[in-house]
Parts: sequence; structure tokens; C-alpha cells
Amino acid sequence: MASSCTSFVIFGATGDLSQRKLIPALFNLQSKNRLPENLRIVGFSRTHHTDESFREYMWDAVRKVGGLKITRAQWQKFASQIHYVSGSLTDLEHLRRLRERLAELEKGHSPRNRLIYLSIAPHLYETAITTIGASHLAREDDGWRRIVIEKPFGRDLSSARELNDLIGEVFREDQVFRIDHYLGKETVQNLLVLRFGNAIFEPIWNRNYVDNVQITVAETDGVGDRAGYYDQSGVVRDMLQNHLLQLLTIVAMEPPSAMDAESLRSKKVDVLKAIRRLGPGDAQRHGIRGQYRGYLEEKGVPPDSATATYVGARLFIDNWRWHGVPFYLRTGKALAGKVSEIVVEFIKPPHQMFSPNGDDNPSSNVLSLCLQPNEGVQIRFEVKVPDEGMLTRSVDMEFHYKAAFGGGAIPEAYERLLQDALEGEAALFIRSDQIDESWRIVEPLLPDYQDEAMPLHIYEPGTWGPEAADDLIGKDGRSWLLTCGS
Repeated sequence: MASSCTSFVIFGATGDLSQRKLIPALFNLQSKNRLPENLRIVGFSRTHHTDESFREYMWDAVRKVGGLKITRAQWQKFASQIHYVSGSLTDLEHLRRLRERLAELEKGHSPRNRLIYLSIAPHLYETAITTIGASHLAREDDGWRRIVIEKPFGRDLSSARELNDLIGEVFREDQVFRIDHYLGKETVQNLLVLRFGNAIFEPIWNRNYVDNVQITVAETDGVGDRAGYYDQSGVVRDMLQNHLLQLLTIVAMEPPSAMDAESLRSKKVDVLKAIRRLGPGDAQRHGIRGQYRGYLEEKGVPPDSATATYVGARLFIDNWRWHGVPFYLRTGKALAGKVSEIVVEFIKPPHQMFSPNGDDNPSSNVLSLCLQPNEGVQIRFEVKVPDEGMLTRSVDMEFHYKAAFGGGAIPEAYERLLQDALEGEAALFIRSDQIDESWRIVEPLLPDYQDEAMPLHIYEPGTWGPEAADDLIGKDGRSWLLTCGS
């Protein structure tokens, strides 16, 4: 009886993503015995390589770029599974040549499964999907066929729908795995466990006890060598439409009936549908755009570019659980710290009987979900200061992954996501209707969709963004909170 085999096909195999993430993740998965039996990794790119020269190319890349600390013997054992086909994805004959090579490598096995990974520039997605369909590379004549597509998924609602329609002509929805690496992070998955694996949070996880929710994803680096891509994209498309809204849905979603992919993803879509839409003029009242000083001098950036490198937004979820609770989101480049954090600030005590820090203003309890750095959870509450009458002080109770599980406990996000894609588990991938709803929310913050252009506030590198972002939350009587990076 013939055994099964799986081909992991990487379009754009010589690119940065393969070197930095995909091949290292596959190596680590094999080291943990989590890859399918009889796996072939087949690279496809324009650069001319033989199997051997591509393996040598990757040997250098995974150590220098991917940071893998491995021996030559370890690599050679893994690299025997790596193959390569040179060609252009715009040339149908080259795709047919790839299909023939796959058939050769899969000979003698049944079923013959294939996972296609588009590690290519987003503007090439349509061409790749078209040639994949025309070459019958994805035809399920023996075994399953799946495709993984990186963000950004479209540039707006219209282009995302066009791309979805094209994909639907070649693949069924259950074959499509739209990847957002944030969902593969252990700390992001831990949000689900924190919420639904502990009974203490659910009774207070609503408008009756939560004053506001803040989501911060900050980077210290500027755009660097990504300036050409970034200037065409901007922070709203690059971060807000995907990463931050993904985090918001996990924080705000209702408990799913089960942890299967459809139940989980449907609850996320329900949250996005409930987010109050920004109408004409609302974008300026509920959003802030910024650009760090020096961005215009970055290589590849036009001198008159109005691309935002910072965005802040105030969103409301109009449903029974969250009505009236503001969700403040901010993300940007060249900021004061590299941190990803979710802060849930609870309402203040209705009556102050004690003296917090000698101040008559009562303090709030705060739950901080630390995604990076210092991955873990912190809870801030009030305690009595010894020998100081009834004076109180805020203290933190903390859990950190590193202390609890050791320094090597957190795997790379791509390990989990690639393993799930190979196993057909779609819970951590994005469904087409979720893409639609996300674009509907953020489109008013894009320059092309505003009746009156939003101001572009210049901020100094190394700060926490423009002062206007502080005003956005300050006018509500609140301030930005960060605890995990401290």
C-alpha cells in the first residue's frame, strides 16, 4: 500500500520571508517531529539554482538572517528534503514545469498533498493565483490542496473583494489560509485561555466593570529598507487593518461554543460587525495620523509623501457587552519602545474611603496583557502601605512566561501557523468575511476616503507619537497606559 506524501511549495523561495521565517520554522518543526511524513520542500523563484546550490544558499541564509544555531550535520539531514525549480510565476509553461517536478518527487506515493505558500509581493497575488489555476497545480486529483496567502490582503474593501473572487475561482474557502503572524504568537493565543479558561474574568468582562480598553503595538525602528513598500501601504494598511483589529476581536468576542475554526472565527466577525462605523467627519474626531520626523529622508520615500507612520483610533462596539466602552488603538514606527500590550482598565470604586498615595483621586484596577516584551500578564490593584494609617499604593501581581516556563518556552509564531496549515486547522487564519469587515472599519482612516483630509501630525523619533494622540484620549479624561515594557 502506497504511503502519503506532502509537498510544501514556496513561491518566492529566495526571498527574505523564506530565509528569516519559513525555512527556520520548518527546521524547528522537524526537530520536534511535527512535520508530515515524507515531506518535500520545493522552492520556486526566478533566481537560477539547482537543488544543491539552493540548499547551500539556504544554509547560509538561515544562520545569518534566520538566526538558526545549527550544525552542518543537522542541516544536511534536513536539507535532503529541499528541492528547487527556477522559473517565473507569470509564465504558464514554468508553472507546468513545476507541476511536472512535483509529480516526479511525489511518484509512488498516494495521496499526494500540496501546500502552496505565496511568499511574494502582494501585487503579484492575482497573477500567481491565475497561473496556479491555469496550470492545474492546485487540482485535487489525489490528496488535498491548500494555499497560504500573506497580508496585506488587498488595499481596501474593493480590491480585497476582487482578490477573494479570483481566489474563489481556483480554491474553495476551506483551502485558503490567510495568514497573520500575530495570531500565531503564544501570548496572543493565551488571550483565549485567559478569557475562557478562567472563571474569574467573565463576570467583570463587560461595560458594567470595564472603563476602557487600550491596545498598543509600538516599534522603535523606522521603515528602513521597507520604505518602498511602506510608503505605498502606510500604517493603517500595514498594522491597524490586521494586527490590531485581530487583537481587538479576541479581547471583545463572545465565548464560542467550541474551539473549532468556524465557531471561533464567526465570533470574531460578530465583533467587527458591531464596531460603530465612522461616517463623514468622524475620522478626524476619532482618529489621529502621524509621521515621524525624518521619514521623508528615508531612502525610497518621496519628498512630499503624506504617508502615515502612526495611527491612533477610538472605536466603539455597539453590542450588549461593550456598549459605551471606548477601545483605544495606537501603533507606529520610530516610537519610544518596542512593545505590544493590551490594557483593560476597570472602573474606579464608586466611593473612595481610603487615601491612595495621599491623593483623593481613586485609582483604577488594571489588567495588562503583555504580548512583548516581558511576555505575560500583570494585574494592578491597591494595598495598604504599612505603618501609614490607611494610605494605599498601587502594586502589580505578575506572571511572566520566561520565569514560569524557562527562556526557550515561546516558539516562533510561524511554527504554529505552518503546522496548523499542514494539518488543515484554520482557527488561527482569517476568513474572507473577516477581511471585508476589517476594511469597512478602517477605510475612513485612509486618505483616499476622506471628504476632508485628516491632518498629518509630525512627531519626534523616540517619543510615543504626536501630542494629538494624547489629546484623543485625554479629552475623554483618560491617559495612555503601559506597564509591560517597564
